[in-house]
Amino acid sequence: MFRRILIPTDGSTVAGKAVRAGVRFAKETGAVVVGYCAIEPVIVYSVRESTASHRRRVAELERQTKAAAEGYLAVMRKQAAAAGVRFESLCDRAATPYEGIVAAARRKKCDTIFMASRGRSGLQKLLMGSVTSKVLVRSKIPVLVYR
Repeated sequence: MFRRILIPTDGSTVAGKAVRAGVRFAKETGAVVVGYCAIEPVIVYSVRESTASHRRRVAELERQTKAAAEGYLAVMRKQAAAAGVRFESLCDRAATPYEGIVAAARRKKCDTIFMASRGRSGLQKLLMGSVTSKVLVRSKIPVLVYR
């Protein structure tokens, strides 16, 4: 039933737990893990900086963000290898994490998304929203939420 499972990560502790559980799930089902990390646009506001200095700072922040994302995926790759699970990864720019997750699942032809939920509720969830709930609403494939 599950052949290609997208597991998104943001490097957080909660996402790390979902990654470990997702890799175990992939092993049990014989699926390939597709690790994904969205790189959000870097926005820096500066009144006193020159345009060239501003561009350099944005470029450096983007480089650091991409390096961190690749590091999160490297950890996932090691976990998959240790479990004997085939692994692919994708790290790309996305306007928002949820849009990136849904697009990555479609692009990589995944048949499910396995992701964490932070467990926010009430006013906090209403004000902040949830990447998981936005993926649930927009995904055309099943989404398994790990708590």
